Amino acid sequence: MSFDRKIKIAPSILSADFADFGREIRAIEAQGADWVHVDVMDGHFVPNLTFGPAMCKAIRPHIRTIMDVHLMIAPVDPWIEAFADAGADIITAHLEAGPHVHRTLQAIKATGKKAGLALNPGTPAEAAAELLDMVDLVCVMTVNPGFGGQKFIHSQIAKIERLRAMIGDRPVHIEIDGGITAETAPLVARAGADVLVAGSGVFSGGSVQNPEIYGRNIAAIRKAAEAAQLSPET
Repeated sequence: MSFDRKIKIAPSILSADFADFGREIRAIEAQGADWVHVDVMDGHFVPNLTFGPAMCKAIRPHIRTIMDVHLMIAPVDPWIEAFADAGADIITAHLEAGPHVHRTLQAIKATGKKAGLALNPGTPAEAAAELLDMVDLVCVMTVNPGFGGQKFIHSQIAKIERLRAMIGDRPVHIEIDGGITAETAPLVARAGADVLVAGSGVFSGGSVQNPEIYGRNIAAIRKAAEAAQLSPET
């Protein structure tokens, strides 16, 4: 997985048809998705319950791009190896999920996977300062984790800008998760983000029977973000 700062769209399958994940994944990839984002929730760290490693293993053969697994679970360390074995390319854990996040990132790296660090809206960018040399990705939550369809929290734009400055020339992606649409994508791209997770923003209005709508949604988000990335001063 090579590093670049081109805009990447990572549809969250939390918004897909749960009864047809295989075809949904193939549809979004065919329509231009760069990564496939898998939101894992435990009903404890966040108020929702979604997927486990068995489901991730089941969908892995359908994914031809990048399997981006976001662990919204606590404790997280006991599950890292299971999600690595299930085929995750990137494993992201929350800074807030345990007292020893440095150890968590070490555990992810030990599996040979890319390591991501997620920050909740109330967690400042500066909390990640001592960890940036360990990570491949920082995920800024622009909604409170737990449910799809929430409104974008605009105060997080300044956090993205601070992270972009802190990261400097390190090969670290800034991923945004929450409320991403063609309207909010330029805001985060201009601030320095390059990976945009979108659930309802991609899947709304479409289906495996009408996948071209997924393509239009992905293209609209990408076009808006790329324009802002190229013109950061506007």
